[in-house]
Order: sequence, then C-alpha cells, then structure tokens
Amino acid sequence: MLRACGRRSVAALTHAELRELALLYRQTASDLSVAREDPTSVPLAQYLNDLLGRAHNLIYSGDKRRAGGIRHFYLRVFPAVFRETLPYTAAALGIFLATGVAGAILTLSNPGFERLLLPATMMDTIERREMWTHSILAVKPLASSAIMTNNLSVALVMFASGIAAGVGTLYMLAFNGLLIGVIGTVCARAGMAVPLWSFVAPHGVLELPAIFIAGGAGLLLGRGLVAPGPLSRREALADCASRAVRLLLGVIPLLVIAGVIEAFVSPSDLPVPAKFLIAAALFVLMSAYLALPAAPVTPDSAP
Repeated sequence: MLRACGRRSVAALTHAELRELALLYRQTASDLSVAREDPTSVPLAQYLNDLLGRAHNLIYSGDKRRAGGIRHFYLRVFPAVFRETLPYTAAALGIFLATGVAGAILTLSNPGFERLLLPATMMDTIERREMWTHSILAVKPLASSAIMTNNLSVALVMFASGIAAGVGTLYMLAFNGLLIGVIGTVCARAGMAVPLWSFVAPHGVLELPAIFIAGGAGLLLGRGLVAPGPLSRREALADCASRAVRLLLGVIPLLVIAGVIEAFVSPSDLPVPAKFLIAAALFVLMSAYLALPAAPVTPDSAP
C-alpha cells in the first residue's frame, strides 16, 4: 500500500483504503513496540521502524488546503461514511419503529397507559383537541435556539451512550420510539392525526433521520467494544469511534436546519398539503445529498 501511495499520493486513496492504512499503521506501531522488547528481534524492529517512518511521513505530509476542510467533509466524506455504516442506521431505525408499534399496541390495549409517559398538561390539551405546539410561534427565535440545543443534546447523548456497549443508545432509541407510538395513537384516537403529522413532517424528515444516524453511531461505538472481530478491542474501538464521530459531526447541519423549520414552519398556519410538500421536497434533497459520490480523502478530511 505504501508503494501505491508513493505513486498516487495519499490523496488518491479511497475512504476504505484510508481506513485500512490507518489500521495497518496502528498494528505496525503495536508490533514495533513488541519487537523492541525482544533482543533477538533487532533487525525486525529496525525494519518496522523504517516502515512506520515512511507511513508517518506519507500520512502527515498532506496538503490540508487540498483536503478541502469542512466543505470536503460535508460534501464527500460524511455521505460516504453514512453509506458505509448504513446497517447501523437501519438498526437504529428498526429499534425505533418496533418500539413505536409497541407503544401504539400498549396504548390501545391498556386504558390509561399513556398517562404513565405523557405529562398531564399535554393530555389535557389533547383531550381539548388542541395542539400543544402553538406557543412556539410566539417566541420563534428563542424556540428555534432551544430546539436546536435540545436536538443536538439528544444526538450527542445517543452517540456517547454507545460507549456503554451500546446499551444506552438502545435505551434512548427504544424510549423515544415508545413515546412517539403513544403520542401518535393518543392523537389519532382524539381525531388529531392530521394536525400532529402535519406539524411533525416538515422538520421530522430531517430531524428523525439525523437522530437515527446518531443512534447508529452509538451502536457502531458499542460494536467496537462488544464485537471487535480480528482486531484488538482497542484497535476496533479506535476504528469504530473514528467513523462514529464523523457520523455525529455530519448530522449537525441537519439538526440545525430542522430546528429552524420546527420553530418557524411546523407550527405555522400554512395549509396542511403545503407542509407535506415541504417535507417531501426536503426528503428528496436529503436523499440526494446522502447519495453524493465519494471522493478520495486524506486523514485531514474531517474537521
């Protein structure tokens, strides 16, 4: 691989090749440490030291300006990492949907179950067939800031909880799925399904996928601890954490945009069809963005 890089430069490596180079670099450093402890392995230690020096010079001599910085990360690196780790995002979505269905079933089959999860003020509002979101309109800028902060906090906690072998991430996905299932069922029973989903749709098409991606990042982090595969647990965690952090960084703009929409568009008096059209357009744009082709990246591609 070093010979290939010498001909093409590290900038020509694909994302998968770059990850492989990083793994080989760490493994070689580990082997060098062992060889230095063995007096009979001086030639091997010298060879590994030279090899590591070549790799170090190659990796850390790249032109940062050519890497493209933040723009390159969001236009090329993040979409590629998203597709590469799609099974983890799909698993997060599956957990959310399964517990959402469970929440609906429990609400329908157990009278009063919803009161165990929903605050009394929300229940009173729903029973009056009113949406509890109209107050957002009175303080749009403040609401937007608060919503962004809350969304980013949820994503960060969902990601960080993965360090506990993924258990914390599983819990957050399951609880939020259960909550959405309960709220959706209660609103449908009160004849408020359209007001609810026309409120959720404009911002939810960005916010929910971002949360699922953050949840997938947490599951990926947990996998590095629980199932390291052929790598040592330390190496597997380092590899998974590198990709998971990129996923978390990637969803920040989605959550910021979702926060603005949730404050200014979702609770507005726009016609219901218009809100669903906005949601559909945003979903198409997001899908096209996540499908952007990968480009050769360098170790400095992520901010």
